[in-house]
Amino acid sequence: MLSRFFTATAWPMAANHPGSVLHMAFTFAGITLTVCLAFLLSRQNARNENTVLPACGVILAVLELYKQGFLYYVVYNRHFNWWYFPFQLCSIPMYLCLIYPWLKNRPFSRKRIATFLQDFGLLGGIMALAVPDGLFHPYWTLTLHGFLWHFILILLGVYCGRKGLADAGAGGFFRMLPLYGLCCSIAIFINTMVQLCIYPRDYSDLFYINCFFPSEQPFFHQLSLWLGNVWGHILYVLASCCGAGLIHLAWAVYPRLHPRKKS
Repeated sequence: MLSRFFTATAWPMAANHPGSVLHMAFTFAGITLTVCLAFLLSRQNARNENTVLPACGVILAVLELYKQGFLYYVVYNRHFNWWYFPFQLCSIPMYLCLIYPWLKNRPFSRKRIATFLQDFGLLGGIMALAVPDGLFHPYWTLTLHGFLWHFILILLGVYCGRKGLADAGAGGFFRMLPLYGLCCSIAIFINTMVQLCIYPRDYSDLFYINCFFPSEQPFFHQLSLWLGNVWGHILYVLASCCGAGLIHLAWAVYPRLHPRKKS
């Protein structure tokens, strides 16, 4: 039954590439609608983050279940591909949004989650849409899944920033970084276990920091070849922290540029 369902939704898609009309149209329309929705939601009652974040988490979880089922039954013929294990940087917001409502009495933890969504979540959404090599697939459903997923990441990031849920200031960014470090450590552990126990039958590159191979990211791939895999990945992680830091700085400046009117 499941196999028939996923096969029925395997609608072939003509090849596309970054910079194509489809890419630009999807990106422009999606970001415009997403940002407008984030601003609209941020103007609602003071506690609606208890609905918005968990709802986005559920939507992301449903999308991920569909993607995993499609890959398992259609793309890889009933074989689980560890490269698609749902623990990339862009997967983390799904887990954080799902646990958010369970942290009612821990506002400091909620602050860290919102800061992560604002900084790293927004960074992941923007970069994936800017360099969408991994978003285009031979099937419409997988392609739409990739675009929708990253639009939701942008929605969450803008919503958390606009709503003021994140921990503002430099201190808030550095207090959130251990969460990113923990995620990187888990990704390295899974990559290593897959490498030692399953490779070469399967390959895992969670967070794009599999130190057994050069980085797959543009520019950092060359650095890995020049400096070695470990240094290439370290520079990639540092660069991602810098990118998230710039987003955090922009949101710190934002209230001064757009002060809210007093009611």
